[in-house]
Amino acid sequence: MDFSLTEAQEALRKSITEFSIKELGGDMRAREKGGTFFRDGWDRCAAFGIQGLPMPTEYGGTGESIVECMIAMQALGATCDDSGLLFTLSSHMWTCEIPILLFGSAAQKERWLPPMIRGEIIGCHAMSEPGSGSDAFSLRTLATKVDGGYRITGGKTFISNAPIAGIFLVFATVNPKKGWAGVTGFLVERDNPGLTVGQPLDKMGLKTSPTSEIHLEDCFVQGDAILGKIGGGSAIFNAEMEWERSCLFAAHLGAMQRQLDVCVAYAKDRKQFGQTIGSFQAISHKIADMRVRIEIGELLLHKVAWAKAKGQRAPMESAIAKLVVSEAYVASSLDAIQIHGGYGFMTEVGVERDLRDAIGGRLYSGTSEIQRNIIASLLGL
Repeated sequence: MDFSLTEAQEALRKSITEFSIKELGGDMRAREKGGTFFRDGWDRCAAFGIQGLPMPTEYGGTGESIVECMIAMQALGATCDDSGLLFTLSSHMWTCEIPILLFGSAAQKERWLPPMIRGEIIGCHAMSEPGSGSDAFSLRTLATKVDGGYRITGGKTFISNAPIAGIFLVFATVNPKKGWAGVTGFLVERDNPGLTVGQPLDKMGLKTSPTSEIHLEDCFVQGDAILGKIGGGSAIFNAEMEWERSCLFAAHLGAMQRQLDVCVAYAKDRKQFGQTIGSFQAISHKIADMRVRIEIGELLLHKVAWAKAKGQRAPMESAIAKLVVSEAYVASSLDAIQIHGGYGFMTEVGVERDLRDAIGGRLYSGTSEIQRNIIASLLGL
């Protein structure tokens, strides 16, 4: 097995690295303090082609495979310290664009994908509810059949991108008695009567990625708003999760590399007891562990991408990769703070922000406990 990047992949990585360094900087501390979405950065990403990476050329994308998408997201994570922007991009691409591409009708693809690729419309994925988080398919949002379409009523919470989204992929059940077999995806426009977006929620981390509740009250959608087929919501959800659990967490790997570079430089410069702190095993071993975590995470994520690029499903592999990388990001963030000592605890240094951003990775895309459940169930337990 050849683990080296092809010439084209290396060129992609280099171009995105250069773009990110040049265009996605700025005062991150000010944006985070104000909970401000980096709209200029979003627009620059769209102009460069980020939102179109996994999309076919016929809709304005570049048609990259999941392998190239992972390489791109890892490069962004390594050079852009606005994890909220990268999370918004990921929510848009992997949980809204990809479902429309895989399950949408020709008309839905033609209508929504080009403006989403251009960054003119931001996508949003609305699954979680106050009473159904990890138990995703116990949702209570109800879609009732009426003349010409459906009326949707219910509430969603922790919805990434909702405050800035133009199109919502809303999951509702057409028959609560059917459980997961009744769950259906609907494409709901922001200005659709009956859809209300709540105020942005204040989060521990990822503060520059807007999140809110949404409420649907007798929200009418026509029959052509159904994504895929009636009762096909679980297929949509499972397919998109494999993309998200690989490409989103590739950005985490990039952030871990950025952490490592910062810690190595600090350990070489900072002196205590007459020598650099990197000469102490207590520090050098933490740095070694950070590097090991990156290596393991890369191998796991690239295995998922390899399988997906060959048209295979990878539920076990993506669950393992998501579990390992999300836990590793938290561990490395804690190590980075410890290596920096008191300075790591100060917000102005920026090291502690990675920890606050990393913790969310153990919760979204399925908690660590859910990933272990998936792995166990696929082993027949």
